[in-house]
Amino acid sequence: MAASCWSLPDALCHFPALDSGTLRVMRKTVDGGFRNLVRTYSDAIDTATAPLQIALNALERAFTDTPWVIVLIVLLALVWGSSRNARIVTGAAFAMLLIGWMGLWDDTMVTLAMVSVCTLIAVAIGLPIGILAARSERMQRLVNPVLDVMQTLPSFVYLIPVVVIFGIGKVPGMIAVVIYAVPPMIRLTNLGIRMVDADVLEAAEAFGSSPRQKLWNVQLPLALPALMTGVNQTIMMSLSMVVVASMVGVGGLGKNVLQAINNQFFTMGFLNGFALVAIAIVFDRASQAFGHRLQKHREVHHD
Repeated sequence: MAASCWSLPDALCHFPALDSGTLRVMRKTVDGGFRNLVRTYSDAIDTATAPLQIALNALERAFTDTPWVIVLIVLLALVWGSSRNARIVTGAAFAMLLIGWMGLWDDTMVTLAMVSVCTLIAVAIGLPIGILAARSERMQRLVNPVLDVMQTLPSFVYLIPVVVIFGIGKVPGMIAVVIYAVPPMIRLTNLGIRMVDADVLEAAEAFGSSPRQKLWNVQLPLALPALMTGVNQTIMMSLSMVVVASMVGVGGLGKNVLQAINNQFFTMGFLNGFALVAIAIVFDRASQAFGHRLQKHREVHHD
């Protein structure tokens, strides 16, 4: 029979953890250091994040103050330009009109502004890091553990350091969304470039291509499907994080969903959730179709 814990030494029965007083001192030291750091550099932090606030506010005003007909026409034109598919455009028009009929147009525009800015920033950050990781084994070994941690942490955890450093508001929520959405772009950029056939790279070198020319003329064009998948996944991650980011002051559909959860408003939560799903489907179909079009164009041009 296995020995009972009662008959074993206490050190073997219970893990020798630090006592509560020591843990309390450690937590106070770390938290106090964080607060002092934020107080010291608060002006620099506000100055650094001011452009993000200005860009987001400007895009929100453009979406919400412009007559809905013009916004709808521009959105449908963008969907058509990316997909060239009448069914996708028709589906996007139906979804947006239904959102408007449900009285969620302004909240949807706020969410679209947030997702647009976050996606652009995440792509601008993720693309060069992914390229560096693909061209350097040392960079890849450095980046991969960081990405593993970022993709494993619960989404709520991202809000803790962001709120401590930046406070409550739209910009902290936007930063949390970007951090959550950037890993797919880095991973898929790295993967797409590394999957380019070595024979093609050797042929480019034989014709005297420089490393920069190989990157822009060979690797990136051939990695285009993976890059577009990365953009697609970045958009989807941004949309999914918008609801969580509403806890720190981000408005739009995420705020409505959070209110519905807190007050147990089933209909309100369902309608706002439907609006988020509709936007996600439109973005997904349009970005995938755009990637397929670029790939077909590249293949035809290559032939």
